[in-house]
Amino acid sequence: MTVAPPTPEGTLLSYDDAVSRYEPVIGLETHVELGTQSKMFCGCPTAFGAEPNTQVCPVCLGLPGSLPVVNEAAVRFAAMIGLALHCSIAPYSRFARKNYFYPDMPKDYQISQYDEPLCVDGYLDVEVATPEGPQSVRVAIERVHLEEDTGKTLHVGGATGRIHGATHSLVDYNRAGIPLVEIVTRPVEAGRYAPEVARAYVTELRELLLSLGVSDVRMEQGSLRCDANLSLRRPGQPYGTRTETKNVNSLRSVERAVRHEVQRQAAILEAGGRIRQETRHFQEGDGTTKPGRSKEEATDYRYFPEPDLVPLAPTAEWVEELRAGLPELPAERRRRMTEEYGYTSLDLEQMRGAGVLELVQETVAAGASPDAARSWWMNDLAARANEAGLAPGDLGISPAEVAQVVELVGRGTLTAALAREAVGYVVAGEGTVDQVVAARSLAVVQDDAAIAAAVDAALAAEPGAADKVRGGDTKALGPLLGHVMKATQKKADARAVRQLLLERLGQA
Repeated sequence: MTVAPPTPEGTLLSYDDAVSRYEPVIGLETHVELGTQSKMFCGCPTAFGAEPNTQVCPVCLGLPGSLPVVNEAAVRFAAMIGLALHCSIAPYSRFARKNYFYPDMPKDYQISQYDEPLCVDGYLDVEVATPEGPQSVRVAIERVHLEEDTGKTLHVGGATGRIHGATHSLVDYNRAGIPLVEIVTRPVEAGRYAPEVARAYVTELRELLLSLGVSDVRMEQGSLRCDANLSLRRPGQPYGTRTETKNVNSLRSVERAVRHEVQRQAAILEAGGRIRQETRHFQEGDGTTKPGRSKEEATDYRYFPEPDLVPLAPTAEWVEELRAGLPELPAERRRRMTEEYGYTSLDLEQMRGAGVLELVQETVAAGASPDAARSWWMNDLAARANEAGLAPGDLGISPAEVAQVVELVGRGTLTAALAREAVGYVVAGEGTVDQVVAARSLAVVQDDAAIAAAVDAALAAEPGAADKVRGGDTKALGPLLGHVMKATQKKADARAVRQLLLERLGQA
């Protein structure tokens, strides 16, 4: 038998060719750091960015004689996630020890849930934009289980930040023991839109977690991490061998990683090769994946029940109380915003993409019109956030303050230009809307005599423009209007000034 030579790493088949010959099947494992004040099994704080190894204790360091205690808030958050994903909450679940050695796991085992997780058998519906129109895809959830996060290893001295080529490694255990929820999907037969389905799923899941208030889901900080599994199969054949691309850290990268794996695996199969079951690492720079460790043989983690923790046994009453307290979920919110605010599907998609959908809703709830709320967050504020490298919600101006600015414009207290100035000063930390308007004297000039005097001065300074307007050329108003606005430091209402000029020149 002739064995085909291995396909060189990096060889790709075009995406269209790949999906015309093979059916992609995806599976997504999402790790979510919960937003609790303390760790999963001890009282250490969980704040991000602290000095290395300053948020540790004997329990999260696994020192002899230390005993874990379950964080009740973490259990509640995990159950809320399960309910929002339409899962069943198990009346009995337990923790287990997952045994393995790695420097960032100080106990040499991880406390996790294995054969008896807290939440099982759920789903999340996602909508995918395709050339044929929006398509709804139901992603089945196999399990949602609790565990503790590992520490963080920093490889120093290499060019890539990975262990290969590094001169030494450092370990920060601050993250070790932070409550972690793992959400595991069943295989999703996503067809040619597998990359888009993967991105849509993580996007929808991220919004759901934000709406629940259980995590800040900052992918850049590692509080939301996605492992993307992918296999290819011929139509009608069993599932193929899968690869697992680890810790993809942005929504765009999830889509790119799946797309690359489809093309890479298809090239190997077309050349007569065999897919290796392995972990892979996504390369942000060129959108490719690189091999990690082989998983050709199942790892034996030697799971056994955690002897220092009692099982979880949530009551039906507690579960129903949690269910009744769930907030409005993203899909329900979008339906309501379409019906009540008149937003189109494109409006909603743009706001989701900009990360302002919830902020817009809160601004409308604070009194702004839907159009004004959307305009402020999608235009001025999104641009400021992008320039500062921040999420829109971290700009330093609240939805209530944006609604107040909209109200001041509507009352004529601020012009559009002055409103943008006021927002800039609020974002810069100079105070509330009222404080910056007063301190910076931003309010529209309401002194009719002062405006009239500025109009008279403009007519005297620009006699040529005035004659053109008298002759019916209203386009010549520009220099006159500019003269008045300069004289009033742009604090006059431009529409009112324009009307006054037309009246003075006999054109009203």
